[in-house]
Amino acid sequence: MAIPNPSLQDASHHPGAQGPLGADSAKPKKSGWIWLLVLIVLAGGAYYYYKTRPSAESKAAPAPGSRPVGLGAVSVAVTPALKESVPYYLSGLGSVTAFNTVTVKSRVDGELQKVNFTEGQFVHEGELLAEIDPRPFQVALEQMEGQLFRDQAQLNNAKVDFKRYDQLSKEGVISSQQADTQNSQVAQLEGAVRADQAQIDNEKLQLVYCKITAPLTGRVGLRLVDQGNMIHATDPNGLVVITQVQPIAAIFTLPEDNLPEVIQHMKGGELGVEAYSRDDQTRLATGKLLTVDNQIDPTTGTVKLKAAFENRDLSLWPNQFVNTRLMLDVRKDAIVVPLAAIQRGTQGSYVYTVKSGKANMQPVRVDLTQGNIALIGTGVLVGDQVVVDGQERLQSGTPVEVHNAAQDSATNGGSNNAPTPSGTGDHADGASKKKAQGKPH
Repeated sequence: MAIPNPSLQDASHHPGAQGPLGADSAKPKKSGWIWLLVLIVLAGGAYYYYKTRPSAESKAAPAPGSRPVGLGAVSVAVTPALKESVPYYLSGLGSVTAFNTVTVKSRVDGELQKVNFTEGQFVHEGELLAEIDPRPFQVALEQMEGQLFRDQAQLNNAKVDFKRYDQLSKEGVISSQQADTQNSQVAQLEGAVRADQAQIDNEKLQLVYCKITAPLTGRVGLRLVDQGNMIHATDPNGLVVITQVQPIAAIFTLPEDNLPEVIQHMKGGELGVEAYSRDDQTRLATGKLLTVDNQIDPTTGTVKLKAAFENRDLSLWPNQFVNTRLMLDVRKDAIVVPLAAIQRGTQGSYVYTVKSGKANMQPVRVDLTQGNIALIGTGVLVGDQVVVDGQERLQSGTPVEVHNAAQDSATNGGSNNAPTPSGTGDHADGASKKKAQGKPH
């Protein structure tokens, strides 16, 4: 009889026991979890590829209208270095001021009978502006003339009496004292006649003052008193203000560091001055430098200068703000490049030039900057293609694709960076207006 194996019996009756069939059934469960994990990974990769593919394609695709660039080449804008005659000037801020400004006032009291000018009219020296009622002064003149006539008659009678007294004194009929007294009476009456004549002259002068004339040639302002009002010589406002606007002056300031240079050029002859509008784009007038102030303002470190302008077209008005340019010299046959081309590094100033399709870093010496151009002393020759846009992506030897800066500017409607001809109105930004431009480096 076979004896049953206890271990087999226990295994067959244990609820969690697995026989050969139980081990085979566990394998499909483990492989199912593995396949599920693989499917999740594949789904995530597909989702990531789907999301990233459009952005990568859009980055790789060229922008509409952009020019194709060669492999590894950098697109830059270039312009040739030019040779020009460039005016060298110093820029300052100033205001227009009249050479003469007069407040016309009455010298006598009376009624304003006539006003013979219109507001804004140009008047000449001596032209009649207004009239004051002259009748009170005419009456006073006639009174003084009557008094003079009376005193003159008394003087003539005293002179006749003196002749008699003098003759009787010589004959011993009367004392010499009586003759001397009569002579004194004659002298007193002569003094009275002279005083009367002075009063008459004064009354005639008052009559002249009743007609108010222009003391200078200029432009009349707004009328301050209307016809029919009583005016007085002590009135503070007066009748009208006349301002001389032809010629006219401008007072502007320059840094004190520029003063020695200005004085040195003044010794060589007359210096020209140009007045520009507030935006520093429109030239308003051309004049000449008159003088330099005799002291420097210690609070601002600037010195005042005065220039005169003929102002025939009345482009300048008193108290008008202007940008001024004091012309010191003209640099003839100077090599100029746009100021945007100048780069600065630890070794000094340099520019990028393009030769044989590659960028070349070229050290330069900048003699001076004038508006939006730079005058080059050494380092660049006439005709060299100078990079004015895209320098931040360049190194010496970098392959480049060039395009003309002036053509691109005309296509895009923007301002180009090419050197502007001398005498144009293209200049630096408003911040540089407060400094003297054109100062040599």
